[in-house]
Amino acid sequence: MIQLATFLFIGTPEVIFILLIVVMVFGADKIPEIARGMGKGMRMLRDATSDIKSEISKTAEKQGIDTDVTKNITKEINKVKDDLEDFTGSVSRGPKL
Repeated sequence: MIQLATFLFIGTPEVIFILLIVVMVFGADKIPEIARGMGKGMRMLRDATSDIKSEISKTAEKQGIDTDVTKNITKEINKVKDDLEDFTGSVSRGPKL
């Protein structure tokens, strides 16, 4: 049995249909602008998670709290980052030539 890779239970025909609708609604000239906006949003999310992580670490050190708690939080934040990078990897562009 051949199984196609799906994302959020969406198959290839559904993805093509969604892309077709996006092109029809926004136009081909707006798609790069939308992708840039999504990239900026993802960058802001990454920056926010790193800020949260550093604030948690600083506060834990000031209060003398065991840093194992912050390590667990860091692991969870890294999981979320990896999931987001997997999602944005298909959206991001390659290097400009």
